[in-house]
Amino acid sequence: MLRKSIAGLPDYVSDSTPERIAKAAGLAKLTRLSFNENPVGTSPKVQEAIANWTFSQARSYPDPDAMPLRTAVAGRLQVPADQLLFSSGLDEMIALICRTFLDVGDESLQPWPTYPEYQLQAAIAGAVTVNAPVDDATGRIDLQALLTGITAKTKVIWLCNPNNPTGTYLQVSEIAEFMAQVPAEILVVVDEAYIDFVDQVPNPSVLSLITKFANLLVMRTFSKLYGLANFRVGFSIVPKTLIPKMQNVRLPYNISGLSQTAALAAWKDVAFTQKVKRQLFAARQQWTAFFDHHHIRHYATQTNFMLYQVAQPQALGAFLKQHGYLVRDSMVPGWIRQSFGTPEQDAEVQGLLLDFLKTTSPLAK
Repeated sequence: MLRKSIAGLPDYVSDSTPERIAKAAGLAKLTRLSFNENPVGTSPKVQEAIANWTFSQARSYPDPDAMPLRTAVAGRLQVPADQLLFSSGLDEMIALICRTFLDVGDESLQPWPTYPEYQLQAAIAGAVTVNAPVDDATGRIDLQALLTGITAKTKVIWLCNPNNPTGTYLQVSEIAEFMAQVPAEILVVVDEAYIDFVDQVPNPSVLSLITKFANLLVMRTFSKLYGLANFRVGFSIVPKTLIPKMQNVRLPYNISGLSQTAALAAWKDVAFTQKVKRQLFAARQQWTAFFDHHHIRHYATQTNFMLYQVAQPQALGAFLKQHGYLVRDSMVPGWIRQSFGTPEQDAEVQGLLLDFLKTTSPLAK
């Protein structure tokens, strides 16, 4: 009855809400530092826009082209409006890419570790995922290893930049050199979910390369910088020759009118996003100094989270949960991936981390 590519998948177990986890654990509250959510929140302009949304529109289907949002995004990014494809978050976009470009037996090539949704959606499509390990010393994606991994069966290559979960960033020039060596018939997907958090790098996005490489697709999201994870809005800049086929696969009304309204308001509030960046850049600098001072191994991050190494990650994860904080303790063996919180939350977690290390084995270095 089931497709072979589905039958072999492990059963899906959803992440529970912080409220349900806290209740089950007998905690007064639980702060989730495991989803890379925006600790500053969401622009007040979004709340205003939603309040002004006409309720009578609820009976009507939303704009399938998201035209006001499309126009605003195309204008700021200086990309052709007709090459923008909107999706219900980037998870749907990843599924769309796999459904459009991967056949049974094809190969999907990626660095590892990286965002696991690429491999899951490739498996659903019946494709085989090939992993190229990141550089262990730096956590950076090894582009040469990816080039070596290309075969006649390779159809899609994924580059999460900055990479989740390592947080490391590749320069545009590095990706351009890589693209020049990738066969033109292979689609290269650059996931820029965290590109807004790259600091001290002029023009960090690969958008400048879309006119040079007809096999480059760039993904963006409203979930991180804009604090709209609940509204599920993502988009891609798709090669002109490929977007008609992706539009065929996309569900026609995948972004609600309310979500489009919220995304447009968030996109326009540049003052708020600058505030978010200032707070997160300060948090990143403070966490980096903390890890350096206590000789805790970590990778240099250009995101709103950090990946650091400890001897007993699951024990630390359980300890932090007991004190009201959730982190990722099993995404990468031997490492913790942890989002930045508010300054008060970060200070408390750092204190808890030091308390844990005093009573357990030392940090892995």
